[in-house]
Amino acid sequence: MSTPRAALIAGISLTALVAAGCGDDGSTETVETPPMSAETTTNTGIPTPLPGTPGAAFQLPGEVGDDDNAFTYDEAAVPVGSTVTIDSEEQDGRTTVTLDATGLAPNRDFGVHVHTQPCGPAPSDSGPHYQNDVDPAATPQSPSSDPAYANPQNEIWLDITTDESGNAQATTTVDWEVRDNEAHSVVLHAQRTMTGPGQAGMAGDRLACIDENV
Repeated sequence: MSTPRAALIAGISLTALVAAGCGDDGSTETVETPPMSAETTTNTGIPTPLPGTPGAAFQLPGEVGDDDNAFTYDEAAVPVGSTVTIDSEEQDGRTTVTLDATGLAPNRDFGVHVHTQPCGPAPSDSGPHYQNDVDPAATPQSPSSDPAYANPQNEIWLDITTDESGNAQATTTVDWEVRDNEAHSVVLHAQRTMTGPGQAGMAGDRLACIDENV
């Protein structure tokens, strides 16, 4: 049985396209849509999500309302108004998670992981990585860095590299289902995730956080 779950964090709007058709005499007629009004998003206002889509664009923690659930802690890497969509699906004992990002800093790496706690004003509020088999040696002060536990088979990693427009996609499938009420957020980190002993699972500073019950 498939149980889809999705959280869409929306922002920024796009463009007008050109439509072409052929007349009876074989000539080609080009019809151009009316130009759309341009809107400029600044850090002083909250960008409006696309019509018909839930969620909110990334905002600074001090500028969000009670219903907002996407925080940026570094505007250079994760600009106010950039977006991330997370989709998750559980089927036949496996979990597939997909990420679609727009408007992040271009041409750079991000480590991306599922975390145990909801986002908050401080980057550390999201807690440690969610693990299927929990590292017994890990503590809140010393998160798991043992490759036997901090690895993409035991955690959910969605590392990305953005293109020149700041967009990226990633997907991963793990051979287990997430325990109820134990995975509450997705965090973007400053670099791709490391895998060596003593540093496995580490990916630098936490740049942004999205509330998402995977």
